[in-house]
Amino acid sequence: MKIGLYFGSFNPIHNGHLIIAQHVLDACALQQIWFVVSPHNPLKESKSLLNENNRLHLVRLAIEEQAKFRASSIEFTMPRPSYTIDTLTYLSDKYPKHEFSIIMGSDSLENLPKWKNYTQILKHYKILVYKRPNYNSLNELHANVQILEAPLLDISATYIRNKIANKQSVRFLVPDAVMDYIELNRYYK
Repeated sequence: MKIGLYFGSFNPIHNGHLIIAQHVLDACALQQIWFVVSPHNPLKESKSLLNENNRLHLVRLAIEEQAKFRASSIEFTMPRPSYTIDTLTYLSDKYPKHEFSIIMGSDSLENLPKWKNYTQILKHYKILVYKRPNYNSLNELHANVQILEAPLLDISATYIRNKIANKQSVRFLVPDAVMDYIELNRYYK
């Protein structure tokens, strides 16, 4: 089975994530997209992160009606901080019949040389890159890197958290089930 791994903090998951995932699923002939919720990205601050189980629950709410999407907590049981190469190695060993690809924005591709064992990632896994504004993803491309023209929304999880903190609506930025759960639990206030 061809599976796209969409790694992220998903703090919170938003419609931009879902639009990208659906586009990559369709454009790359993948059979599933797994949203891999990262407990802590070693390249990002963790002080504003909602608890990982709460973020996983929000992802599950967001994708519950999409049969080809899965939420994964695989990194919750791995040593921290989580490194993509370790997760990929684990998943490849556990599911040897699956072919895994990584989904990332061109901003992440630009940071790839900072990742642990990034040359191993490039050697063994296909990287599906969606373009993001103000990031050049065309320099020194590797054979395993595929650049995609995906629809982009100029929204971010930071933008959403700030709107919530300022008591503004996030309707239409996140799925309704996610918005309702965030409001019910007073997340990001």
